Amino acid sequence: MSVFDEARQKLRGSIAPIVTPFDEQMNVDTKTLEKLIDWHIESGSHAISVTGTTGEPSSLTIEERELVMETAIKAAAGRVPVVPGTGSTNHAETLHLTKRAQEMGADAALVIVPYYNKPNQQALYRHFKTVADSVDIPIIIYNIPGRTATNLEVKTLARLAEDCRNIIGVKESNKDFEHVNRVLLHCGRDFLLYSGIELLCYPMLAIGGAGQISATANVCPKEVADLYNYWTAGEVEKALTLHYKLMPLNDVLFKDTNPAPLKTALGMMGKINPVLRLPMGPPSEALQEEIRQTLYSYGLL
Repeated sequence: MSVFDEARQKLRGSIAPIVTPFDEQMNVDTKTLEKLIDWHIESGSHAISVTGTTGEPSSLTIEERELVMETAIKAAAGRVPVVPGTGSTNHAETLHLTKRAQEMGADAALVIVPYYNKPNQQALYRHFKTVADSVDIPIIIYNIPGRTATNLEVKTLARLAEDCRNIIGVKESNKDFEHVNRVLLHCGRDFLLYSGIELLCYPMLAIGGAGQISATANVCPKEVADLYNYWTAGEVEKALTLHYKLMPLNDVLFKDTNPAPLKTALGMMGKINPVLRLPMGPPSEALQEEIRQTLYSYGLL
């Protein structure tokens, strides 16, 4: 079995996309990050991701992104896979960070569709193929058109999956459910499809998805992991009930731009100092109160 076949087996379930905590001086708080990772592993998260959208990568320097990746890999200590986000709007930075992830011992790299530049499909193909060819670790592409203003088309993804043996999956933060169905049709049923849309975590499992990379896992890692556990155990009714139980929490955590509500919630729970770096800022006082009441209703406060 190749390393990529092994990755297809172990990179399933809830890959928790952890926030990047800052201290009062707005420095990366590595000690708190280590505690968060321990909590996630103890709570049943199947893998860890850092420096994805929830981890505020565009607010971090390259050196800080490397620090967060290294901290996460050391803290996990092989207990669960670690999949850092290594993508950027800058091609050279993406190459550098993906190579560094491999050097640090990451289990895979999560590489986002470049944001702001709006490349065409051929340029996207060349970008991802160059990145994949530069390393020997598995690559999971991250398609989030709502943030990048560009949608990686299924035909482009299928071409990459065919031409690059280490491109093994995609995180689809894509509300077009027809699109995500066609991913598995054209890329193959063994291609790893993860939901990055909270309300689609359960439906994606039903069509053959490999799991979810859900921001909500930051506040209730056990429940988000259990959604996958119930489904794979054949306990469909439990999975469906949990899907609907999580819906109000999912909703409130996305009433402002992620990760602002999420960090506010974690601050209320005593897990982090809930600060964000500008240009991100805290939610309104009204939304903060709504978050507080929602957390109370879930027994999280």
